[in-house]
Amino acid sequence: RKIHSRSILTRTNIKGIDYCLNPYVGCRHACRYCYATFMKKFSGHDDAWGAFVDVKANAADLLKRDLRRGRSGHVIISSVTDPYQPAEATYKITRACMELLVQSDLKVSVLTKSGLISRDIDLFKRARDLDVGLTITTDREPMRELFEPGASPLSARIEALKALHDAGLRTYVFIGPILPMDPMNLAEMVAPHAGRVLIDRMNYPWKVRRIYEARGLSYALGDDYLEETEARLSGRLRRLGIDTEII
Repeated sequence: RKIHSRSILTRTNIKGIDYCLNPYVGCRHACRYCYATFMKKFSGHDDAWGAFVDVKANAADLLKRDLRRGRSGHVIISSVTDPYQPAEATYKITRACMELLVQSDLKVSVLTKSGLISRDIDLFKRARDLDVGLTITTDREPMRELFEPGASPLSARIEALKALHDAGLRTYVFIGPILPMDPMNLAEMVAPHAGRVLIDRMNYPWKVRRIYEARGLSYALGDDYLEETEARLSGRLRRLGIDTEII
């Protein structure tokens, strides 16, 4: 449904970030481990997380107002939704906001699980200070289908990452949570197209473990697995010359 929001640039406590911009409420990627399910408390939806999207129809108008007030600093798109989820192909709210941001003094970081991001390369290239990232949590498509059923296939994300990198943009990969993977293979997949990699120590292990075990799948998802995978992944990335940070 379309809604009219009261604000679009929101102050955030995320380290190194001043504002977040969320063009939508809800997300059809329906990631099983998503931390943003708390948004249902404020959206008024009874539907399951991943089954609804509210489109902030007036987002660009609000942003235009905020930018006239001389906003400066660092903004991330997005923090509790995906800016390039399927609805964006129709409504283009993220693109409308990006058209304004690339003319501003704000530093912009974009993060998505969607190959649709490559559509906006023309805008990104006009930005003063921008980096663009893809979240890639595994190298195994069956794992992606299990945990991120509505998000782009891994191949589409790698293709988009490559297109962004080849366009001369600053690219990064966010790996979090750490899902079952071959860390050496994942490192080889992303290294040619990523300027840097951020690895998140699985923030929501109980969610991931519960979902995995409920399907009768046997996998060691304890602390030993996390530490070993993180060490092998970060070690291989650094040997490939990629700036790698564990957060």
